[in-house]
Amino acid sequence: MAKYEGFAQIDVSLPGHQYPIIVCRNGLTESALLRKIVSSQQVLIVTNKTIAPLYLSSIENAFSDIQCDVVILLDGEEYKNQQSLDKIYAALITNRHHRDTTLIALGGGVIGDITGFAAATYQRGVGFVQIPTTLLAQIDASVGGKTAINHPQAKNMIGCFYQPQAVLIDLNTLTTLPDREFRAGLAEMIKYGLLVGGSFLDKLTVALQQGLNANSQSLPELIEDCCRIKVKFVESDEKEQDQRALLNLGHTFAHALETYTHYQQWLHGEAVAIGLYCAAKLSYEMGLIKSELVSQIEELLKYAGLPHKIPIGTQLDELRKLMGLDKKIKNNSLRFVVIKKPGDCYLATGVTEDCLHNTLITSVEGE
Repeated sequence: MAKYEGFAQIDVSLPGHQYPIIVCRNGLTESALLRKIVSSQQVLIVTNKTIAPLYLSSIENAFSDIQCDVVILLDGEEYKNQQSLDKIYAALITNRHHRDTTLIALGGGVIGDITGFAAATYQRGVGFVQIPTTLLAQIDASVGGKTAINHPQAKNMIGCFYQPQAVLIDLNTLTTLPDREFRAGLAEMIKYGLLVGGSFLDKLTVALQQGLNANSQSLPELIEDCCRIKVKFVESDEKEQDQRALLNLGHTFAHALETYTHYQQWLHGEAVAIGLYCAAKLSYEMGLIKSELVSQIEELLKYAGLPHKIPIGTQLDELRKLMGLDKKIKNNSLRFVVIKKPGDCYLATGVTEDCLHNTLITSVEGE
């Protein structure tokens, strides 16, 4: 058995709740570590059909001497819905899980979001642990306690803030991740780079130019950096009343694109990549940045092998209408995270319809 290798532990400290984010290799086969972060006598593992054959048995082995039940969902954003949530509730009730049970989310962002929401609402709240297996989930979705399911009309509109007991990031899971899924996670890295700028953006740019992949020596440090960046935002604003909303850079466009395509055309990170480009174009239209920065962001997305333009044929009026369901709307006003420079972003109100229309038009492929 391969030896456990710990890279970092980032401690999240919130009022009345503290938990670790553990970055490692071979953590999923380290039964002592799993039993340390899960102390209950009942466990429900929630995973999907893609991940189960790869990693489920390792987790089950760690809990072979206690009650350990499993729910295996279909794989995909379109299954982050009420029907999948009901399967989790049914398993908990049928197998008589009590209030001191623990739910383990083994998978990507979809599994983490839906398992967290189930944990938050079953018997008004039970424990759960995140074991994210995609890059996007490791650096973003598993950190900070956002849980949700999708509605056919809007993404992540039904959910709550509910923090896990621990996040276990085993970098070995990235070696079985399809290349497209890995690249989708890079969009969130680029987002962090634009939010904080400085040495992190420089380091990320070099890594992307060199062809960042699951075996890159720089990857563990970049993942740790991303987690630390997000933890700072979460600790300062857990319920997204202020600064944490900046983490939604590009997401107003991205969520509208995902909803427009019924969650079937884009991986979340791919939609975020297009959203980041749109956010850059919007910032340019508002006179906040020069075209050179738009080009720099476009180059970063190209280095990452990500799409960045809205496909030709997209009904822009429909896309604009879907933005009206964004969660950042306040006082009936749509707000966008915009860029003044890397490391200096803010939440803008009063974006004119003309400005937004021009942004969408100029962000379409071929424009």
